[in-house]
Amino acid sequence: MSKTLVARRGMILAFCALIAVLGLAERTMSRVAAQQPVAAPRYQVDPFWPKMPKGLILGQVSGITVDSRDHIWMIQRPWSLNSDEKAQNPEAECCREAPPVMEFDADGNYIQGWGGEGQGYEWPKDEHGIFVDYKNNVWLSSAGGPRLRERTENMILKFTRDGKFIFQVGKRGQSKGSLDTENFNNAADIYVYPKTNEAFIADGYVNRRVVVLDAETGKFKRMWGAYGNVPDDKAPNGPLYEGPGAQQFNLVHGVRVSDDGLVYVAERTNNRVQVFSIDGKFQREMFIERKTKLLGTAFSIAFSPDPAQQLMYVADAGNGKIHMFDRRGLQEVGSFGRIGHYAGEFVFLHNVATDSKGNVYTAEVGTGRRAQKFVKLAAR
Repeated sequence: MSKTLVARRGMILAFCALIAVLGLAERTMSRVAAQQPVAAPRYQVDPFWPKMPKGLILGQVSGITVDSRDHIWMIQRPWSLNSDEKAQNPEAECCREAPPVMEFDADGNYIQGWGGEGQGYEWPKDEHGIFVDYKNNVWLSSAGGPRLRERTENMILKFTRDGKFIFQVGKRGQSKGSLDTENFNNAADIYVYPKTNEAFIADGYVNRRVVVLDAETGKFKRMWGAYGNVPDDKAPNGPLYEGPGAQQFNLVHGVRVSDDGLVYVAERTNNRVQVFSIDGKFQREMFIERKTKLLGTAFSIAFSPDPAQQLMYVADAGNGKIHMFDRRGLQEVGSFGRIGHYAGEFVFLHNVATDSKGNVYTAEVGTGRRAQKFVKLAAR
């Protein structure tokens, strides 16, 4: 073999080796990049959102959600207003209770409001959760508030977007505990998963479980407790701030299902989020500022609107902030907010939602009594 051919063969082998090394390096870099947490976006509060209609005033805003048109819906508690906030005569310019259910566009313009007692259903005495599903139906729950000690708010409701009653699941005063398949007990949150047309219920303040219903009929399908255990009302119910996590839920306050079929459950006073498969098999958990003993730190969950839903937002009332996590890795990548009454701060932060542009919306109960919009800023 000539020296020229040997040299050429050597060059070809070296080139092939270089290609292999570069391919390995690219795959390694891709794996490393995939393992790196996503960068947290920046936000700026819009102090003029929403634009309340003249003469109307909000009480505690217990729930907030965004529909397919990027309209923002909230549920608020008219009964929470004090006597010195409401007009005592009809001639007064201000103020009157706003409707319990309100719809705004993304700019904060008021679209409509409805709610209250009606025929065929029991209106929540303690308005709590709201969710607008992919068919634009509005789901409501009743929980918390001054009637919590009575433990009789045992239903959820479904309406059309214009307030026409569709059905009620559960009856006031009929709960038989956490294994009851017909009633709830102070259910906190609702999410309808389009791929299976199932409603996931965080049930919640008294019961200790996640319940899944057929979203079309309201029929019970399945339930589970912490770690996928069978719910047990006789188990100890105090929050745990250290050591192994409690084997039963304490206060199931929020639920969301990701597009890839994972169920994220916010357990308020045990300061944790647990992740399950669609059928309730436990996957993993994370604790959020676990030693916090004020109000709880895991109230409500929302996801970023990108196709992979890379970010998970968790509302933390105890510390007055929105935590941002890499959803798959569950690493915290940022946060915003603090306890306070100024724009961009929170008092009893209760609920979080996101729109298709990545803007964040929040709701506050207690003495916070407002909704806020945080506009996502362009990357630097």
